[in-house]
Amino acid sequence: MNWQSLDLSILGPAFVAGLLVLSTHIPLGRLVLKRGIIFIDLAVAQLAGIGVIAASQFGWDDSVWKVQVAAVSMAILGAWLLRWAEKHFGDIQEALIGVLFVLSATLSILLLANNPHGGEHLQDLLIGQILWVSYDQLILVAIIYIVLLLSWYALHIGDRFPSAFYLMFAVAITVSVQLVGVYLVFTSLIIPALVMRKLSGKKQLIYAFIFGALSYAIGLILSALFDLPSGAMIVWSLGVFGVIVSILFKRVITHETPIVKQADSHEL
Repeated sequence: MNWQSLDLSILGPAFVAGLLVLSTHIPLGRLVLKRGIIFIDLAVAQLAGIGVIAASQFGWDDSVWKVQVAAVSMAILGAWLLRWAEKHFGDIQEALIGVLFVLSATLSILLLANNPHGGEHLQDLLIGQILWVSYDQLILVAIIYIVLLLSWYALHIGDRFPSAFYLMFAVAITVSVQLVGVYLVFTSLIIPALVMRKLSGKKQLIYAFIFGALSYAIGLILSALFDLPSGAMIVWSLGVFGVIVSILFKRVITHETPIVKQADSHEL
């Protein structure tokens, strides 16, 4: 255990990146859970990753904008396909999302098959490199997320405009997957919403955000202390902490229910 590894100049930007990801993924995750399209982010994230890989194959690594255009284009294409599938094949949409994810994941492997650094690129895509994030990089991310969130809440996109939801989802996932990787994008989207599913309204969003922030902090600290990959450690932190919080919530609800019933019986 190395206490000197707790360097705020490294962990600080990573934690802020996590907070930014949670700010968009928590409201998106709640709607994804409600619609029952749990694995949509995995499929869209993989497609965004294919865009990044394709940009690298064409030698566009030096141009940030070309990489972003390639990633966003692939993500939007995937989102459009899923929206089309929702309209015409709603009863098997979840299965189609799974198929799209598998095809995207294997296409990534094929594209990197002859790349001597293919294994590293694939690991970066899946696990991410959150410790390499800088504050300068997060400024643009914050601006994009603010625009998305303002549009989301001002226009009530999740409820009124399903097509706009898919578009916004594609953009948010594209940005996030380049920050934290596919696995952490999925867990940030699903686990906070899953743990706080019994709550509603603003309380659900606030508690989910607090839970997510604590999970990111714990994961980053443990990864630094034990010299483990940060992305994978945060995923496990969200998972384990999620189980603990769910058990605590269940006990609280179980203890409160008899009291409510007893009070009702006295009133009668």
